Amino acid sequence: MEVGVTKKIEGLDQALNVIADLEKRLQDLEYRVPKKFPEVNFLSYKDRKRILITGGAGFVGSHLVDRLMIQGHEVIVVDNFFTGRKRNVEHWIGHENFELIHHDIVNPLYIEVDQIYHLASPASPPHYMYNPVKTIKTNTLGTINCLGLGKRVNARVLIASTSEVYGDPEVHPQPETYWGHVNPIGPRACYDEAKRVSETLAYAYDKNEKVEVRVARIFNTYGPRMHMNDGRVVSNFILQALTGEDITIYGNGDQTRSFQYVSDLVDGLMKLMNSNYSLPINLGNPDEHTIGEF
Repeated sequence: MEVGVTKKIEGLDQALNVIADLEKRLQDLEYRVPKKFPEVNFLSYKDRKRILITGGAGFVGSHLVDRLMIQGHEVIVVDNFFTGRKRNVEHWIGHENFELIHHDIVNPLYIEVDQIYHLASPASPPHYMYNPVKTIKTNTLGTINCLGLGKRVNARVLIASTSEVYGDPEVHPQPETYWGHVNPIGPRACYDEAKRVSETLAYAYDKNEKVEVRVARIFNTYGPRMHMNDGRVVSNFILQALTGEDITIYGNGDQTRSFQYVSDLVDGLMKLMNSNYSLPINLGNPDEHTIGEF
């Protein structure tokens, strides 16, 4: 490696070649430096599971990765990095129990796993409304591919659904028995209706293909690694506070929301996956507060 030699760069192609060479050298140096990973538990072969998390580089998925890795399981993350970020899981890259695959789950995946958490999908309005067709495909074709993989390898599949399946509810709070008040052509329908279809697909595979499924209807969640531009109230308030702006409250502030911390959601997802309960279940904070109170 030459040090202290300055060469004149002529032309865009040569500049790009120099940049590529520098990136390769930097990568080589990174691999030479021993990496210190978070401490993980040791699990025997019979207790250790091989677990797939689609969307595992996202907000919720990356926290689930942390928990499963620390417990001692083998974790495979599949993410297309539309809203997921590599830095959310980079502290595990290189660990013998961790694998990161850049892949879009709308295309089939052929691997051997024991459990599948299907979390892949944009979950905030600006993200899922940016490309409605893509959102629908991720939650329909992606769900079919996860369920198909579950069938092939006899793996249990947990589908991350949403409280949005209840639409604009006329009942508060919503029990799992509430069928919803929905608009299939509204601006948010690409997400709401796609999640409803994903639930239907899950139980069709459960009934006809004998795939064990779990369905979690996730309510408002906040915590580290959430997108600051996701358009929801927690991130909006935090961003406005950090930038010294006035806090924006729409309406009179009497509208209610429930907020759960991401670690509580991860607890719920893991307990549901490993339970014998197979019907849809709400995962959220049962205590609602007005936006004004928040």
